[in-house]
Amino acid sequence: MKKFLQQTALAAGLMAVGFGVHAQTITLKVHHFLGPQSIQHTTMMGEWCKNIAKDSNNRLQCQIFPAMQLGGTPVQLFDQTRDGVVDVAWTLQAYTAKLQKLEVFELPFMMTNAEATSRAAWDYAQKFAADDMKDVKMLAVHVHGPGNIYTKSKAVTTMADLKGLKVRAPTRQVNKMIAMMGATPVAMPVPQVTEALSKGVIDGAVIPYEVAPGLKVQELTNFTAETDRSYNALYTTVFVVPMNKAKYESLPADLKAVIDKNSGREFSAFLGKTQAGQDVPSKQAFVDAKNQKISVIPKTELENWKKATDSLDDAWVKEMTAKGMDGKAMLDGATALIKQYTK
Repeated sequence: MKKFLQQTALAAGLMAVGFGVHAQTITLKVHHFLGPQSIQHTTMMGEWCKNIAKDSNNRLQCQIFPAMQLGGTPVQLFDQTRDGVVDVAWTLQAYTAKLQKLEVFELPFMMTNAEATSRAAWDYAQKFAADDMKDVKMLAVHVHGPGNIYTKSKAVTTMADLKGLKVRAPTRQVNKMIAMMGATPVAMPVPQVTEALSKGVIDGAVIPYEVAPGLKVQELTNFTAETDRSYNALYTTVFVVPMNKAKYESLPADLKAVIDKNSGREFSAFLGKTQAGQDVPSKQAFVDAKNQKISVIPKTELENWKKATDSLDDAWVKEMTAKGMDGKAMLDGATALIKQYTK
């Protein structure tokens, strides 16, 4: 009897230990380069963290670190995730050279809307860029809403108005587009835009409405040029949400399933739709600003802009093909996927 009781106690103890390990809370470190008031912090990654907590009965938690609080620079975010410095990051494709295949979505006039194009970007990434993402567990690939042109000294209503202006652009392809339309592109991360505008380093910038008020663009410029929203967007930017692969693989099967449920095409679409959705309230800051004049570039003028920059598509295909890839299949695949998801 005594032996039986000892065995029962031992079994109960082992079960308790097993349950304790199973029920242990795992906190993921999430890192990004924008501020704590940004939509990326509060809603995009914030909602993801709430969802994985809910779906895991709070066994998965997040601690989100904004504004590079864990150190490093924005261009290091992908590597920080790959190397396990952080568990999850939200960052730009443009900061991650090895993800250049995703750049196709940043070509001029590719995007229809952010939700559809984000779904397309996720599917495209699985087909054409899976090998480039193999060192991480990719959770999402998405884009932002249509970019606008903000200028200090004169309104932009035609392509000729851009001539001679120094304009901040976010990515390699957008820099090329700006140059082809007559402006001088100035590459810089988005947090530097405020100081660059205030010191006259640049005459204007191209960014979506969503991020502009946080940079005080409505105060530092006087003119906003939107493109006709029934036409494909002037440009967009690709973002990625990588997770440390070893961290993901260390999770028990049921928690891996929680991560899987909250990643992929629909998470990508949510991020794109949410970020683009912030364009509406953010635009109000420009409507309310007494110094701002907002104009819309009509389709007829945008056709001229498209013709002037169409060769960028061919140049990108040629560049990818020279690196041993099927550049045409990649461009055609991205275009077809955007069309498939656009309603």
